[in-house]
Amino acid sequence: MTNPSDALAETQVPFIAHTVRRDYLFEDSRQLLAKVFPEWNADELAFKECKDGITNNLVQCTNRRTDLTVLIRAYGNHTEVIIDRSQELTNMKRLADLGMCPPLYARFNNGLVYGFIPGTVATPEEMGNDEWAPLIARQLAVWSQVSVPGDRQLGLFSSLRQWLSDVPQDYANARANRIFHAHFSAAMLAQELQELERMLGTVDSPVVFAHNDLLSGNIVMSEARDRVSFIDYEYAMYNYRGFDIANHFNEYAGFECDYSRYPSKERQLRWFKAYLTQLQQDASAEALELMYAEVQVFRLASHYYWGVWGLVQASISEIDFDYMDYARMRFDEYFRIKQQLFG
Repeated sequence: MTNPSDALAETQVPFIAHTVRRDYLFEDSRQLLAKVFPEWNADELAFKECKDGITNNLVQCTNRRTDLTVLIRAYGNHTEVIIDRSQELTNMKRLADLGMCPPLYARFNNGLVYGFIPGTVATPEEMGNDEWAPLIARQLAVWSQVSVPGDRQLGLFSSLRQWLSDVPQDYANARANRIFHAHFSAAMLAQELQELERMLGTVDSPVVFAHNDLLSGNIVMSEARDRVSFIDYEYAMYNYRGFDIANHFNEYAGFECDYSRYPSKERQLRWFKAYLTQLQQDASAEALELMYAEVQVFRLASHYYWGVWGLVQASISEIDFDYMDYARMRFDEYFRIKQQLFG
């Protein structure tokens, strides 16, 4: 059943009956923009494919006459299985109203047209440095205070259960199928989710509006280098504060999963202090230690979340990325951290 706030968001964003095909990204995007911006001339437009993401196909278009840049995002194959597109639209509409994300110009059959945030995109190696880390901490604190219309219940476990139901018994790709059966089973995944829910239930972590996907490619430094913005709101939902922070720290590892880059306790405490100070909350040494303990447990939730995501994507995505091996690496780290924390 569609949430009324989701339906309202959809009616407020113009819809264009047009499809952007993966094999014809520029051609189809040019035709789409002629409908969204009829005053634009085709010979004024410059297109560039953005290849950093592993969920969707993204095209950047700049009108050389007006100097306006927009993004055309064509959803990845069957990603509605893992992403609530109506909720995403609600998220973007609310964030745009608050000046926290660029404007939405149009919806089309398989995607969105929206504004571009100029600036420098982070790299995994620099997210934790003394320039980026405090800006990210303060911005995530601001995000935690956002109120989005609709269901404000914790969304983590309902999402995971839905994803688990979409993990196939076998994979068409022979290599992926071998890796899956060597490392995973439906019974193991279900048992770990049950244990994870029990473990997280022992942790005092507030439920806030969370981004849930703060990897380096989703963080943009302003041209003045005095603030950061977050982009891509597909996975944003109400979730544990500890998940959003632990997930961000896990992303220091990048897609290659180099967890030697995970921040030290000292760096985490400095990050927590910037976060709590932004909210004018207790940032005493005791409060920082409590937050440290909270976030450690949620490292597990982040690895499980993206591990299962990888298992689903391995069966549906057409993007050139080894989702199965990524899932394996995330679960390897999940079990290593679980042993470290709980023996």
